[in-house]
Amino acid sequence: MEYSILFLITIFLIGFIGSFISGMVGIGGSIIKYPMLLYIPAMLGLSAFSAHEVSGISAVQVLFATIGGVWAYRKGGYLNKTLIIYMGISILIGSFIGGYGSQLMTDQGINLVYGILATIAAVMMFVPKKGLDDIPLDQVTFNKWLAAVLALIVGVGAGIVGAAGAFILVPIMLIVLKIPTRMTIATSLAITFISSIGSTTGKLLTGQVLFVPAVIMIVASLIASPLGAKFGQKVNTKILQWLLAILILGTAVKIWLDFF
Repeated sequence: MEYSILFLITIFLIGFIGSFISGMVGIGGSIIKYPMLLYIPAMLGLSAFSAHEVSGISAVQVLFATIGGVWAYRKGGYLNKTLIIYMGISILIGSFIGGYGSQLMTDQGINLVYGILATIAAVMMFVPKKGLDDIPLDQVTFNKWLAAVLALIVGVGAGIVGAAGAFILVPIMLIVLKIPTRMTIATSLAITFISSIGSTTGKLLTGQVLFVPAVIMIVASLIASPLGAKFGQKVNTKILQWLLAILILGTAVKIWLDFF
């Protein structure tokens, strides 16, 4: 693959824009950057990535993007350690299985899994959620084993596409587990960091990572993700929810249109 200056700048901008938004709404960023990497370089007449290459780059990039986001939230009191332990261990196992096993899948198969995950997440984000943010942070409770099982399932799918799964973890935590919005945003970043360790390891072991684009995406992420997280703390909760829902829905529609 040829790496021209325009190509490298394009990859950096994709990483920066995607990471700023992901830090702001508490996702690893693959919901945005997966389709951007898949379509934008090709649209500009630059070298095009395969779905395997995109998923590999995404996996490595998300690992570093979530570090910045978690660091920005570390002192706010929004990280639920019990939730991180139960969902983190399960999603780590699932994401490694998905990341390693994806070598056996076709590009169409990977895109199909991505489309399914994005569609589920988009539907869940539009389910009404009322009264969650009235719960004091120290009184939040949830079904631990349900959280663990759901995280395992999400981890397998997310590992396949090189995501960390936050774009579906967030609606699960909001709607199924009834976690307040700001705690969900902060805690999901910590869980997706753990998830990205599994998916990145699986992708690296099976040779699905292009290192030059991955490093550029990492640099962009480390700059933009903390900026997005700080900005997100100042924005109205409802605006954050709607922004995330619109991003997910738009991606899901695009993926399915390509299949038909």
